[in-house]
Amino acid sequence: MPKIDAPTVAEHHRRRRAALLAAAEEILATDGLDALSLGSVGSAAGLARSSVYQYFDSTPALLAALVEDAMPRALEELTARTGGAAGPMDRVEAYVRSALTLATDPTHRALASLADAPLPAECAARLTEMHHGLLDPLRAALAELGTPDPTLTASLVMGTVQAASRAVLAGLQVEDVLDRTLVLLRGGLRAAATTRPAADEA
Repeated sequence: MPKIDAPTVAEHHRRRRAALLAAAEEILATDGLDALSLGSVGSAAGLARSSVYQYFDSTPALLAALVEDAMPRALEELTARTGGAAGPMDRVEAYVRSALTLATDPTHRALASLADAPLPAECAARLTEMHHGLLDPLRAALAELGTPDPTLTASLVMGTVQAASRAVLAGLQVEDVLDRTLVLLRGGLRAAATTRPAADEA
């Protein structure tokens, strides 16, 4: 009988599953999707490949579990970092600052690598749904700021943040990239809040 390294069998299995998810996250963040397999994850977690199959029957199943594990943590972290800001522009800036600062965080790098992952259709839809959830605090702040289309504007803001994140990952200093990003966004958002499209004015 396998050695149980926890007070109960259920806790033993919970710990092993958590170790496998942590190993998968680290591999994705460090080496990318191509390096991920049940074998590599098992090896990183100190388990035989056959043991990994007790928890996940395929790499897509492992990825699906990782999405459900990591996305709520990412949202919780982002919400915690932005919740104390006062006005809507402050909250937008706090969101952008947090998103850019977290660009080098292993959880966020792992999630970013899942964009092209071979996820089951249901899991891919869930990833999209949870990604939209990550944008909710930003959309709410933009709506309060008075931007004409908060959903579109949030997507445009995140496009800028993603470009800034790539610059940070390429080696530029976070604070330098952040300062320039916020200058661009402040001007654009203030203009958007006071200018409505002609179609809206008709």
